[in-house]
Amino acid sequence: MIEENFYKELVEIRHYLHAHPEISEQEVETTNFIRQKLSDWQIEIMESQLKTGLIAKIGSGEPVIALRADIDALPILEETGLEFSSENKGAMHACGHDLHMTSLLGAAKILKEGESRLKGTVKLIFQPAEEIGEGAKQILGSGLVSDVQAFVGYHNMPTLPAGVIGLREGGVMAAVERFKVLIKGQGSHAAYPQEGRDPILASAAIIQNLQQIVSRNISPLKSAVVSITHIEAGTTWNVLPNDACLEGTIRTFDNEVRSLTKRRFSEIIDSIAKAYDVEVEIDWLMEANLTFNDFELTDLIRKRTEQWHDQVIYPEPSSAGEDFANYQKQAPSIFAFIGSNKSGASGLHFADMTVRDEVIRVAVEYYVQSVQELLEYIK
Repeated sequence: MIEENFYKELVEIRHYLHAHPEISEQEVETTNFIRQKLSDWQIEIMESQLKTGLIAKIGSGEPVIALRADIDALPILEETGLEFSSENKGAMHACGHDLHMTSLLGAAKILKEGESRLKGTVKLIFQPAEEIGEGAKQILGSGLVSDVQAFVGYHNMPTLPAGVIGLREGGVMAAVERFKVLIKGQGSHAAYPQEGRDPILASAAIIQNLQQIVSRNISPLKSAVVSITHIEAGTTWNVLPNDACLEGTIRTFDNEVRSLTKRRFSEIIDSIAKAYDVEVEIDWLMEANLTFNDFELTDLIRKRTEQWHDQVIYPEPSSAGEDFANYQKQAPSIFAFIGSNKSGASGLHFADMTVRDEVIRVAVEYYVQSVQELLEYIK
């Protein structure tokens, strides 16, 4: 377990990181801060072409395990009232990445102190740009984790009691699609709609019919989400516009459901376009994979976790997305939820979201214990 003086140091680190958030791909000072801490602890930092974020290494030989924490903040104006609130106006660690970074730093120092006893290599991934779905791709593209045999990560959950650890096999965080649909009609005077082709009417039909995918095409024993979140059309009250635009997201937990939902999405929009005599363009702006926990390794880590921790649950999957999913293309992965506040607290991405410092102890131990178990198990 963490010694009290080191715990206090980690609390100070988290408060500093929380007060100095940087949004995706702008995490320059955050990276410098992490680099300095690792250097102070004589932890090897691997050279790379990454603009932000970094990868470090402890130990040598095989097996090779990677621990990952994301480092970017969100473009949100903080409303927590904390003494260590964001000093960068309009940026906030409203997803708890300050906790993730801090706990990985804590695990790094503990693992470094026991480096001579490690039966393999641990790579430490401080990943940028998770919030825009690009950071994991950058890390994988660096070539520095191509030898990793298992990836370990977690996400804090402020709506779960502080210190609870949730581990489940299979789908744990949703596959995410972000779409934009452009409806091209023909504008006209509002008094003479017959002279145009109304993109607003077509948009309304599209929105209504897309909701039938979940209710009528997806089995009630499975789940999916189709949400329209942005509608834009027209500039004044008495003119029908030429165009309309819809944006939104699809969330799924099963590859077959994912394929079916996207197929029906396109079919419905195309058929309504014909019925309303408009043209449509569908752009898929983000397609993030399902975060999937390896069955064998997750069961292994759960059993290990239950040995040192008395608050382990089997959680419901989250319909939020995580670019941690990209790592599983290379090697099996384990991704946990760690409760960081209490039931009923504001959730992720809220301006008043807070996490509790004592969670640092549990998160550090989760990393360290997972490493020890996996290095023993993987041959």
